[in-house]
Amino acid sequence: MRIAELATRFPPGPGGVERHVEALSRELVVQGESVQVFTSDLLTEFPWHRLPPEVQREETLEGYRVHRLPVWSLPGELHYTFFRKLFASLETTEPEIVHAHTYGTHQTTVARRYHRRTGTPYVLTAHFHPIWSIHGGWARHRLRAFYDRRLSGATLEEAARVIVQGAEEERLLRIGHPDLPKVVRIPPGRTPLPPPLESPDAFQRKFALPGPFLLFVGRLASNKGLEPLVDAFASLARSDPTASLVLAGADGGMQARVEDRVRRAGLGSRVKLTGYIEDERLLASGIREARLLVLPSEYEAFGLVLLEALSQGTAIVASRVGGIPEVLDNGKAGRLVPPLEVGPLSEALLALWQDANERARLVEYGQRTVLPRYSWPEVTRSIRSLFQEVVGS
Repeated sequence: MRIAELATRFPPGPGGVERHVEALSRELVVQGESVQVFTSDLLTEFPWHRLPPEVQREETLEGYRVHRLPVWSLPGELHYTFFRKLFASLETTEPEIVHAHTYGTHQTTVARRYHRRTGTPYVLTAHFHPIWSIHGGWARHRLRAFYDRRLSGATLEEAARVIVQGAEEERLLRIGHPDLPKVVRIPPGRTPLPPPLESPDAFQRKFALPGPFLLFVGRLASNKGLEPLVDAFASLARSDPTASLVLAGADGGMQARVEDRVRRAGLGSRVKLTGYIEDERLLASGIREARLLVLPSEYEAFGLVLLEALSQGTAIVASRVGGIPEVLDNGKAGRLVPPLEVGPLSEALLALWQDANERARLVEYGQRTVLPRYSWPEVTRSIRSLFQEVVGS
């Protein structure tokens, strides 16, 4: 099959969806398919940064072609990314099936328009976030509400299939679309990080951390619960004067507010913002060395970093939202807490911080029971089979 993968951004742009599309494209090629990825020339959206000139706008990676197309956006809080040449690019390459990623984005609208023009079927992987969890102020939320009411129905209904990553994502999606047909649950795969660096304390020395540390990995974005995390860490910091909090990720629009919260909490050098860590071996070292990994988001469709933490033997505290409880087997593979509540998060962090046996028990369950479920070859076989069914029909 000739498959077109459509995504807002793609590596080296950071993010879970970006890595998802990269791994899926690579594995589809391994399994014998022809893949072209159509994405934007953006490194990040919040703040708005284009890729540096040294990143090629057209290149072949591991057997699939990547087209990084120019985009523009509505101004300010109305932010919405529009592709300039996506429809024309699809007409030129003539895919047999289009796979669009992320509900509510321009590429999903283009996939529908291309379907109506040519009859080419499209599949939508929702990566769905409810309206209250998206980045931006009231204007952007009103724009999304307009999309939900007036535009999303046709895009969802005309898709050959809608892929969700778990039961909670499907439930949230069906709140606005109760009669939504053709929904298929397929979890994402796990792409293991490369081996950590040889030194057992490489990450700690790199960032001059004085002792054990709590680690967050992800974009510094509005849905990640970072301000409550800083407040919860303040209690842990008082209990253990050697503890640090490390926030590893690119600025997704929240860095200034997080830094202000750190100052107001009087934590100073106890909180380290590393920015995006490009060296994946260093990142693997950080996850391995951390005493705990924390994902305090107010919403996550899945949370791939949870699998990375389990694979490195690091215990987890995460919010009971979105797909996280499914990944962590409702608390058997990690401690779950209510989102955005400082007290329960603080209590869970302190309890696990002090209990090495419980940390080991959670990790052992996760490695034995959870990790084997998320194999990219198996996930890709499921998606490929779905594509074959759609194209064949």
